[in-house]
Amino acid sequence: MKQLSVFALFAVVILTTSCQEETKKVEEVKDELSATNPFFEPSKLPFQAPDFDKIRNTDFLPAMDAGMRAQLSELKEILDNPGAPTFENTFIPLEESGQLLSRVRNVFNLLSGANTNPELQAIEEVLAPKFAEHNDAIYLNSKLFKRVKSIYDNRESLRLDSESKHLVEYYYQRFVLSGANLEEADQLKLRELNGEVATLSAKFTNQLMAAAKEGALVVENKEALAGLSEAEIDAAANEDKTEWTLPLQNTTQQPSLQSLTNRETRETLFKNSWNRAEQGDENDTRAIIERIAEIRAEQASILGFENFAAWKLQDQMAKTPKAVQDFLDQLVPATTAKANVEAADIQSLIDKQNGGFDLEAWDWNFYAEQVRKERYDLDDSQIKPYFELWNVLENGVFYAANQLYGLTFKERKDLPVYQEDVRVYDVIDKDGSQIGLFYGDFFKRDNKSGGAWMSNIIDQSKLLGTKPVIYNVCNFTKPAAEQPALVSFDDVITMFHEFGHALHGFFADQEYVSLSGTNTPRDFVEFPSQFNENWALYPSILNNYAKHYKTGEPMPQALIDKIKKASTFNQGYALTEVVSAASLDMQWHTITTDNKIEDADAFEQEALKRTHLDLSAVPPRYRSSYFLHIWGNGYAAGYYAYLWTEMLDHDAYEWFENNGGLTPENGQRFRDMILSRGNTEDFEKLYHEFRGQDPDIKPMLKNRGLTE
Repeated sequence: MKQLSVFALFAVVILTTSCQEETKKVEEVKDELSATNPFFEPSKLPFQAPDFDKIRNTDFLPAMDAGMRAQLSELKEILDNPGAPTFENTFIPLEESGQLLSRVRNVFNLLSGANTNPELQAIEEVLAPKFAEHNDAIYLNSKLFKRVKSIYDNRESLRLDSESKHLVEYYYQRFVLSGANLEEADQLKLRELNGEVATLSAKFTNQLMAAAKEGALVVENKEALAGLSEAEIDAAANEDKTEWTLPLQNTTQQPSLQSLTNRETRETLFKNSWNRAEQGDENDTRAIIERIAEIRAEQASILGFENFAAWKLQDQMAKTPKAVQDFLDQLVPATTAKANVEAADIQSLIDKQNGGFDLEAWDWNFYAEQVRKERYDLDDSQIKPYFELWNVLENGVFYAANQLYGLTFKERKDLPVYQEDVRVYDVIDKDGSQIGLFYGDFFKRDNKSGGAWMSNIIDQSKLLGTKPVIYNVCNFTKPAAEQPALVSFDDVITMFHEFGHALHGFFADQEYVSLSGTNTPRDFVEFPSQFNENWALYPSILNNYAKHYKTGEPMPQALIDKIKKASTFNQGYALTEVVSAASLDMQWHTITTDNKIEDADAFEQEALKRTHLDLSAVPPRYRSSYFLHIWGNGYAAGYYAYLWTEMLDHDAYEWFENNGGLTPENGQRFRDMILSRGNTEDFEKLYHEFRGQDPDIKPMLKNRGLTE
């Protein structure tokens, strides 16, 4: 996932019109920030990497305040310019503004997601409405919009290069979609709603993290964890081994459900996950999501759109809710039909074993794994010894990037990190030049948000003279001391996925930060990451990293063949849970102001029933009450993007297969035509130029095993 925190959702440029008369010069503002504050000036470390050893919680608020005040000064200079609006005196200073704020915001986003604490969480909730207010102030500022519109209206005659022209069009659309054309009364109402929803989103994120922590399965009897490996049990034990804890991951299903033999333990773990944010306590999120959905419908109505999805899809590749729904409708029949066949197979196995019960959601992964073993003679315990995390990273993920794009990586231990498990690498291009820094944070912690994501600490921009500093965050189980960090094949895919986002960021080659790298629509940004997953099983790549952690022996070909043959196994379930989540997202965000949702659970049940996705044994990948993507991470009306970009992924990979596979020439073409282009032109056109045709859903359905 490419993560957008509640802060990253707001524009780079920020302005508060009510404070303009009090605005101080930029130099004066920066002088007011203590020179001892680590954000006072760009870091002296390579690529302006943060000096985490010097950063304290107390540094953030003063640096944020100073950053906002400095940006006010920078933007006031644009508005006070007596000359006629030009690209050079409007858009260039817009792009150059807010660099102090960006420095502190990007580090705060990283720590508040990957290594948070109560103080940072409190700061997050305080800042959220302030950022919403500032974001509104720029995009609802009539004087600034007048300048932008003047340039936009004359863009064809200005002889701008294509990226500059696209920047003008990008800003103009952002202004219009933010309400720049509204009457003053509607703008005021929109500001109020934006502030409220920002506050609620930040609160939701913090509640959910607390709910997930509280929902962890804690057992006092080691036997309840029968089926887990000794290493997994040891990793779950407290110091005196009187309790064992299985933390919750952010998805509905939990990894341990595949192995736990005790059905009561499985049921408890599943229900802990399913009900994590519905305990009727201070971490119950249902009232918040009901209000967020209501606010979003009202925001859209004020802006003249039928619903929130119609508003938010304007700048996406899909463009309309109907296009998204038509796409999902193509998936539902074949997907649910296969899931029902899989359910029948599992029930047959339960009956064969004289289980005496009907299949439930907490049974699925446990018995599906047995079906997989029986059908494909494949056991996850056979696979994991060949996937040691650091070997997968360096000899798999990095190696694929070397073979395709010529990149090399060198670990460095001289740079400070924010947590002891984090590793840092130089990223070196094929010409020997260093193009950035990569931070890898792979183990789960109680103070880390669930899931996996990528983001930038430093963004690429030729105008600003900056190169990318990028991080990947995952939530793999940390092994006990002296034990290897063995991961599942699903975890391997996650690593390739998130590094696909990183490549998209490292190959950014834009003049302007607003259009750089992964600053693309939701339904395109997941394309490079999902495409990168294909190399995990590519023979020359797999053979380089799938080595037994003890012996160094390569994974036997027979085991590789089993993995490949099993790749379409359980895909009815896997795809149905994602389609269900995507459908829930769209239904939450296609309500109108006439809809009053008073019971989130009832709404969810009816939504699934209406779309024929109400399979009791196949719950959505995310229940509404813990659907962080759409309530806190910028994917509202956009979760379908994972499926949409999966279509692009498999269609593009088919091109590779038809044109020689993994070769430096093909990698360079993909880099030049996709990975390096940022948000510089229409994405339908961009994809068509690479592929030679519009995207086709058939390769995706074939890869999932839904068609021949």
